[in-house]
Amino acid sequence: MPVEPQTLLIRAGETERQYWRDLWNYRELFYFLAWRDILVRYKQTIIGIAWSLLRPLIALVVLTVIFGKVAKLSSGGVPYPILVCAGLLPWQFFANALTDSSNSLISNANLVSKVYFPRLIVPLSSVVTALADFCISLAILAGLMVWYQYIPSARVVFVPLFLALAIIAATGAGVWLAALTVRYRDFRFIVPLIVQFGVFLSPLGYRLEEVPAEWRLLYSANPMVGVINGFRWALLDSGVELHGYSVLMSALVAGALLAIGVWHFRRTERTFADTI
Repeated sequence: MPVEPQTLLIRAGETERQYWRDLWNYRELFYFLAWRDILVRYKQTIIGIAWSLLRPLIALVVLTVIFGKVAKLSSGGVPYPILVCAGLLPWQFFANALTDSSNSLISNANLVSKVYFPRLIVPLSSVVTALADFCISLAILAGLMVWYQYIPSARVVFVPLFLALAIIAATGAGVWLAALTVRYRDFRFIVPLIVQFGVFLSPLGYRLEEVPAEWRLLYSANPMVGVINGFRWALLDSGVELHGYSVLMSALVAGALLAIGVWHFRRTERTFADTI
């Protein structure tokens, strides 16, 4: 008897519940992409992984000279390089995660266009790569504290909380921009501008107390303001006050970025293979 042809239906990612289940099932691909990016980031460079230390170190010296020596802003009794470094490191993580994740789908165009998997894995793996750089860069802050014989505050246990807030902000903005970059390649040039403006709109070289009180709430619409303020408060035993409204405002904006970013990503994800 003739065998009737069979029809194979692939329902991967067909529903939201199935999509998030697929995201977990493809976790090994997530690990592979993150590990690959970590390995190739500084491949064929002369000083290799030392770039993870050199880049924030150069920015640290510049910001310390401009705000500490030239502008002579107050550090609240904390050694100025430590104050700057405690704000610079979470910002560098955010900037690297935003830049890498926004370009991640374009960089993996061959994979995205040929194989099914939850595309959200790609920008998420870029955030993990930036997190690895952040962990390496912590050596600079540790070295400064040893040099100045500065003991961190007992509030250091709250550092992971503010780092999680930075991850949420970076992930939300990163997946949103990754989806936009697939359709509008102009965002490859817009994202570096966003990062450059962010340097001036974040309290990297000064304390939040230097900003006029009437402008602080609006200033905190930048989600990294609350992260930087909280990161410093958690590390430093004096000189920095935790502004709860700033942290709350930043948390609300970061949460909104994550919700909107994931929603837009999922809404346009089915078109990536055809557009990219």
